[in-house]
Amino acid sequence: MDGTQSVKERRDVVVVLREFLAAVQLPENGRLPNERDLADRLGITRAELRKGLAVLESEGQLWRRVGTGTFVGPKPPQMLDIAELAERTTSLQMMRARIALEPELAHLAALNISAAEIAELQALNGACRSAKNWREYEAYDARFHHGIAKAARNPVLLAMLDTLNGVRRAVTWGRPRPEGDRPSTAHHSFTDHDTIVDAIAHGEPVKAADAMRRHLQTVEDRLVGRMP
Repeated sequence: MDGTQSVKERRDVVVVLREFLAAVQLPENGRLPNERDLADRLGITRAELRKGLAVLESEGQLWRRVGTGTFVGPKPPQMLDIAELAERTTSLQMMRARIALEPELAHLAALNISAAEIAELQALNGACRSAKNWREYEAYDARFHHGIAKAARNPVLLAMLDTLNGVRRAVTWGRPRPEGDRPSTAHHSFTDHDTIVDAIAHGEPVKAADAMRRHLQTVEDRLVGRMP
């Protein structure tokens, strides 16, 4: 069998699968029949079926989990492979994702935060200022941003941030830190955080979102060398 014929056969299997998915009635969870039954039903070999399923999976039309089955639709967030996603993500892409998500979290936090949570954010920013090294600073900084996400009172957005942070840790691991053993007293994040907390504490959602966006944009600018 030559390469051209092999490609044509794969395409034919994909067409068969697309037609099947368009017509079949699946259970509520979207699970497909097991490979043996599905291959028999479609009149193809299991090897051909797997190649066709791999094409549709790469397109995001279905997802598979060993020992569980094959399901129609996008892969659920809780099933995301953080390590695999991190391998396909750059630091700049990570920052763009944060800029897309975190201003909205700050906006919602300004509408929903409690006095105790405001105090916690202020304490975390103080801990960032007094951090003895970069690793300690980054730990407090992560807790600061996560605290804002919790105060937003939206479990879906919080889960999205948790996933984003999982990828973020993998993407930035080993990234050279700025010079010095710890952030300088003039580090931009300290006053940025003050501005964010102040807007949230005063119940000003638009100002909170704008302050968060400016803060993250500054982080991105420094990351890509737009500013020292």
